[in-house]
Amino acid sequence: MSKSQSLTLDWGWTVTAPTAAAMAAGGAYGLASVGALTGMPAGYALLAAGTGALAQGGADFYQRRPLVHGIARCAAWLAAGGWCAQALAGQDALTWSAAGWWGAGTAAAMVLARGLVTAEKTAEGGRAARTLQKWANGKAGEWQRRLADLFRLEGHRVDGVRRWKSDVGYTVRVQMPDSTPDLPVDAPRKLAAALRLPRGGGVQITDGMAYGEIQINVTEKDVMVEELPLPDDTTITTINDPIPLGLYTNGEEAVMRLLDDCGLLVGQIGSGKSNQVNVANAGLLRTNDCVVWHIDTTGAGISMPWLRSWAIDGTSDVPLIDWVADTEEEAHIMLDVAREGISARKSGYQDLMASANDDKIPVSPQVPAILIVVDEIAELPMALMNKLDSVVNTGRAVRVRSLLCGLRATQDTITAAMKKQSRNRCGMRVSDPEELHHLFASGGTRLDPKAAPHRGSGFLSAPDENDVITDPAPFKGYRITPKRTDHLAPHFAGRRPTPDAVLLDTAPGRYYASRWARVLPRLYGDRQLAATTRPYADTEVLRPPLAPVNGLPLTGATPVTSTPSPGSTGTSPGSTPQPDAGARIGGAALAALLNSAPSSPRTATAGHEQGAETDRDGITTDFGRVIEQTGGPADRPDPVPELLRTAHETVVAAGGRMHTADLAAKLGLDATALGTELGRLLRAAGVERPGKGTVRTGAANESKSGFLAETLAEAINHYRNTQ
Repeated sequence: MSKSQSLTLDWGWTVTAPTAAAMAAGGAYGLASVGALTGMPAGYALLAAGTGALAQGGADFYQRRPLVHGIARCAAWLAAGGWCAQALAGQDALTWSAAGWWGAGTAAAMVLARGLVTAEKTAEGGRAARTLQKWANGKAGEWQRRLADLFRLEGHRVDGVRRWKSDVGYTVRVQMPDSTPDLPVDAPRKLAAALRLPRGGGVQITDGMAYGEIQINVTEKDVMVEELPLPDDTTITTINDPIPLGLYTNGEEAVMRLLDDCGLLVGQIGSGKSNQVNVANAGLLRTNDCVVWHIDTTGAGISMPWLRSWAIDGTSDVPLIDWVADTEEEAHIMLDVAREGISARKSGYQDLMASANDDKIPVSPQVPAILIVVDEIAELPMALMNKLDSVVNTGRAVRVRSLLCGLRATQDTITAAMKKQSRNRCGMRVSDPEELHHLFASGGTRLDPKAAPHRGSGFLSAPDENDVITDPAPFKGYRITPKRTDHLAPHFAGRRPTPDAVLLDTAPGRYYASRWARVLPRLYGDRQLAATTRPYADTEVLRPPLAPVNGLPLTGATPVTSTPSPGSTGTSPGSTPQPDAGARIGGAALAALLNSAPSSPRTATAGHEQGAETDRDGITTDFGRVIEQTGGPADRPDPVPELLRTAHETVVAAGGRMHTADLAAKLGLDATALGTELGRLLRAAGVERPGKGTVRTGAANESKSGFLAETLAEAINHYRNTQ
């Protein structure tokens, strides 16, 4: 049993004012009864009552209670002392007459105590309200003058100032003049400087409930510096509820609503992005009607902490992450299952949607939502990005959504579909304000990265409970540690749902059952696994065949129609279908495909010396510079540069990705010359290398300059289609 679950004795209790009066009366009755038997003088009772009355009066005066209330409490002490003295003098505490008077006095004391406490709370609330109103009036006057002095405003009106419950700041509501409906872009910085606010505090300006109204949120303390542990709450939730990420500076919880809308989470290295992904994982796994799938081709780092209790410790009977795609091939299989499952759900749950009178599927443990968390999206090839776009665009009604995570918020890492369909957007600590401006559709121009300077802090914009997207606001994310993950995993394991039969009853769905038989050996190698993995891993390994043309898994899913690359003419009617632009093309099959193309003259590429020494069947260099070759028979010239084709075949044979130095060594060329020439060929084809040309590969999985087979194949398609 964990420490948090162990039983502890609680010696405390809550004593109310009536309970205290009853306890005091009981003590007086006990004193009178025992004192009568032992011959105690009656004066002792009067002395004790007088002492109690004096102490009560002093306490009331110190706490500034009303005089009448103090007199009432002192009188109660003296009344109890008088009864006790009379009982001692007559030695009749145990008679019915004395007990009756004692009972009546006790009841009166309890009623009096309750009434006094209620009256004092009401009076205290009134005093606090008057104090707060006085403070708000003073602040409103200050802000009226401050706005006029800093921005030369005329005709504005401060309607109110509201203090936050967290007592770290306040909100100012301002009605702007018709001629100036907004403050300048640099207003938050100027106001923060005028108020001398600390880093981690600051000013945020948002729109009010009506046009011409703004709200100025002022955080007076550095609330970003302290660590916020993830709350210790393991109660069962639903994906219909928001997923908590942290706290805004005003003390309200920062949340994402991922049932209807996708999410984007970006942050530079060291910003706390990985921790924030795990916090989101904890919120998703706390539900009982959401299946969580992961795509992380850089080592499954977001999945391993949550798989430990099942795969290594054996404290969970089921994997908390239902499916992990640690390779591009596995990611293709997963996304094919998701895409075909979306189509199957749309037709298979028409009756369910009709009974719910909704055009979206009502989620339940039997028909759960599917949430695909993708990390390091910049490392994914274009073919996978196209499939992700398909899921993002089509899965809302059938509750298949995604949370996409990356290091940067730039156009080369986030597609248009991902940005448009992700209304939940979170930007962790960044150095460049331009990335925040690109990530947030509105309000980004007012953001100052210095308002979230600490690790684990950032900005969040998400739909509220009324489905209105809020302006991006600074927040501090919860912190989750590996020990905390190990503690939560067994609690969450018992509530994990499984995908419904309708979603899996598709052609790609047949590869779902053996997913862990494929994935576990790659994740853990020869490491001893817990017995809880056997029902999942001891199955027949089913792998889809690879297409001979593009090298992608043939799962039976409908191909994705990708947008032609810039400069490409696409496929004309009646022409031979071309492989997907992001696909891997095998060397032999590509040669056969290109050799079957109709003959067309080859135009010399600009920038090459016409007098250079060339060889149509090989690659030569001129003073260390690689020269483009056409290759192929003389009577049927090939429009694809020989260097591009040879490089593609070599990269495919190496597994789909190679560092530039390794590729140059394989081809026997200078690495700098090879990188320069291949880069030029890709630019001429209008093809961009994802991740700014860096790839992760090799035994150490290092990130260096290199090439993907998908990128080279896209360029090959361009050269062939434009000739």
